[in-house]
Amino acid sequence: MSDTEHHIPVECPLFINCLSSLPTTSYLCAKYKSMDFERIIKQQVVTAIQELYGAEVNEKQVQLQVTRKEIDGDFTLVVFPFLRMSKKSPEQTAEELGALLVNNVEEISAYNVIKGFLNLEIAEKEWIQFSKEAHAQESFGICEVDENSEKVMVEFSSPNTNKPLHLGHIRNILLGDAVTRILKANGKNVKAVNLVNDRGIHICKSMLAWQKWGMDATPESTGIKGDHLVGDYYVKFDQEYKKEIRQLVESGIEEKIAKKEASILGEAQAMLRSWEHKEPEIYQLWEKMNAWVYDGFELTYNQMGIEFDKTYYESDTFSLGKKLVLEGLEKGILIRKEDGSVWADLTKDKLDEKILLRSDGTSVYMTQDLGTAHQRFEDFDLDRHIYVVGNEQNYHFQVLKIVLKKLGFDWAEHLFHLSYGMVELPTGKMKSREGTVVDADDLISEMIVTARSTSEELGKLEGLSEEEIVRTMEIIALGALKYFILKVDPKKTMTFVPEESIDFNGNTGPFIQYTYARIQSVLRKAEANGFDKTIDADLADLEEKELALLKSVYSFPAIVREAGENLSPALIANYVYELTREFNQFYHDISILKEDNKALRSFRIALSELCANVIRTAMSLLGADVPERM
Repeated sequence: MSDTEHHIPVECPLFINCLSSLPTTSYLCAKYKSMDFERIIKQQVVTAIQELYGAEVNEKQVQLQVTRKEIDGDFTLVVFPFLRMSKKSPEQTAEELGALLVNNVEEISAYNVIKGFLNLEIAEKEWIQFSKEAHAQESFGICEVDENSEKVMVEFSSPNTNKPLHLGHIRNILLGDAVTRILKANGKNVKAVNLVNDRGIHICKSMLAWQKWGMDATPESTGIKGDHLVGDYYVKFDQEYKKEIRQLVESGIEEKIAKKEASILGEAQAMLRSWEHKEPEIYQLWEKMNAWVYDGFELTYNQMGIEFDKTYYESDTFSLGKKLVLEGLEKGILIRKEDGSVWADLTKDKLDEKILLRSDGTSVYMTQDLGTAHQRFEDFDLDRHIYVVGNEQNYHFQVLKIVLKKLGFDWAEHLFHLSYGMVELPTGKMKSREGTVVDADDLISEMIVTARSTSEELGKLEGLSEEEIVRTMEIIALGALKYFILKVDPKKTMTFVPEESIDFNGNTGPFIQYTYARIQSVLRKAEANGFDKTIDADLADLEEKELALLKSVYSFPAIVREAGENLSPALIANYVYELTREFNQFYHDISILKEDNKALRSFRIALSELCANVIRTAMSLLGADVPERM
């Protein structure tokens, strides 16, 4: 048979995208080796190829995937790579391998062949043993960090101190926090850091507006949260700036010129120069207004459950960036133009020229990012640095990496931009300077109110004290928000609809949280009745839905690994939704506490607890809590 005859038959729908999108189940952690059926099968296939065909292969050549649900089996082996060794058809090769594996490997109980794909079935006793081991794991699916773990830094949030955190920040913050948690769950040594954009022309705009129209207003005197107060003056500046432009245009000046010559903009630019020279009056005003903002940010972070290992400030790192730029200029790596500005010529890299210092000597975003990156690798000797920043900054991070490499920093290769799509409202995009954003604080408050009204309508608050209700509603609201944001692939632009996120049915956080609370209710009743929850290894004849639930639980460590490799919390979110659906089918169709067979009842209680533990762990990787009662 020729090689061309060994290709997958394209007319068969079973083989169109049937394997490539499914996760493999090879674990990173040594503690899961006894439960790693994929690893066992791969090792046995290597042995079988040697025995049947006298050929040596390694485990990387063994292509194994989870079998599609509509096909009998648990794992599917692609036999086409072995045809040159067997000198036989795909079907014959699969049959020979299947028969040998069933006879020689106790973990495999049956096989079938479809068009040269070998589908292998794991013995029921192995699934029961797996459930016993997984149930005994304190944090099933999670790997430990050790001294040899990869050192990774994740930068997220990165707010400006001229406005409060808003819905756009929320996606960034939740994505960065979840990626941090997922990488830690994969055994990485992770540092979560924040970079506060506390300097620049935009900061001076808020400061100038407060100077002109603030009348010494403070958060204490106004009762307004500090970050919101400063944000109000950023909006005020924009209003006055546009008013002046209109006046200039009406006087006969071209709009393009008016935007540059507006006196209020010139004042803000002069203030920035004064700040960089640390003129006392301006610097003290900057410190005072930034302190208001930091206090406001901290309240929001705390409510969202967000923590950072370290916070960097651009005001500390921009000078280092300027130093690196001037060194690059001296070495001839960078160029100075006639107006005194300094640029990086990236035309040979198929980009354009990039300004690094303005003609007045002030720095730009790129300058401070150069300094910040250098400082972080000096501080932590990183293996990898991940920037969680929206896709509108793709070009910026492409340039950052190239400029750092030109300046001689080899570690620049380890910079990675986790680019994500924007989050919008049904009404469209938001604009901070026009005051059309949805503040994070206001959104969370509204989510809590909506969660309570929805829960009351559904009768889910009965029997809870007011204190329990308040705490539970916060858990539900934040869980709804985090899940709704994170279930979408990071690369995609998304529309956030608060009402849809609070729904207790469908692919939502509250649906998952309610299922967890339901399981806890079952476990409390089991304990009250003195029912056991141990797993008998000799148990047999499990129901189809019990096995399906076990197999769903089994895939959790692989999903955690895949989410870490792809930096995609959406994989965790969609997994836990599917697990929750699987459990609800099991709960609906199979008796748990009313089962007469003690061994079976005990197994089902343990299986329920195992599912609850995985749900809790998965939601925690998204930064979401689950309530014990609903």
